[in-house]
Amino acid sequence: MPGDTFSNEPVLLRSDNNGIVTLTLNRGDIYNALSSELMSEIQGHLDGFMEDTSVRVVVIAGAGKAFCAGHDLKEMQADPGPDAMKLLFDQCSHMMTSLTRIPQPVIARVHGIAAAAGCQLVAQCDLAICVEDAKFGTSGVNIGLFCSTPMVAVTRNLGRKQAMEMLMTGDLIDAETAVQYGLVNRAVPTEQLDDAVAEMAEKISAKSPIAVSRGKRLFYRQLEDGLEAAYREATDVITANMQDQDARAGIQAFMDKAPMPEWKGE
Repeated sequence: MPGDTFSNEPVLLRSDNNGIVTLTLNRGDIYNALSSELMSEIQGHLDGFMEDTSVRVVVIAGAGKAFCAGHDLKEMQADPGPDAMKLLFDQCSHMMTSLTRIPQPVIARVHGIAAAAGCQLVAQCDLAICVEDAKFGTSGVNIGLFCSTPMVAVTRNLGRKQAMEMLMTGDLIDAETAVQYGLVNRAVPTEQLDDAVAEMAEKISAKSPIAVSRGKRLFYRQLEDGLEAAYREATDVITANMQDQDARAGIQAFMDKAPMPEWKGE
């Protein structure tokens, strides 16, 4: 796993590998607490991904002993006034929603603990794979600060009773429970984490990028619609998808029992 942060290192690291970009939270000495600076760095990359068709999949990882323990409480305590707090949480909310707005699927690579806004980050990613000893929690209530913004993402992943228990008790859940609750896709032994994330990322990156991006955009829009509106939206999207060169070439290859074509992204 990535090493601990040193004071002269950047707060966010980026690596690129055949269309798969890994963003590593690099404040490992304080469990990758989400400072305003770190969120700004993440946001800058997410904004860049919006128009970067060379990026197929994004992975969010953490350096050191944990994925992310939440917001930087020291920074929050330095100016806890309403103006500063509104600015901070607006920034966080914008970053979180950007994860769903970018066309590329985002995978959380989770080890150690993911608590409060760290748990929110896992929930907001499209997919998540964790190690078997990972822990998750919306623990703000334990210090008198209810996890209101993490709740938005968590309640869109979990059943109501499970989410309410996490939010009200502040207790940590283990990886097996996180899988059962739907917070993560799967839990694997530590030594298999990188391979499991790479396998999922590579499988997705091999698909038509325009089909993936259309599908992701529709996925989140239709979740907020009623049933009939969702079907109307889905009908419009699949009709447009059928006009794409990738879809037509892929269908023809399937009918001809030929290998899938090289995707053009159009």
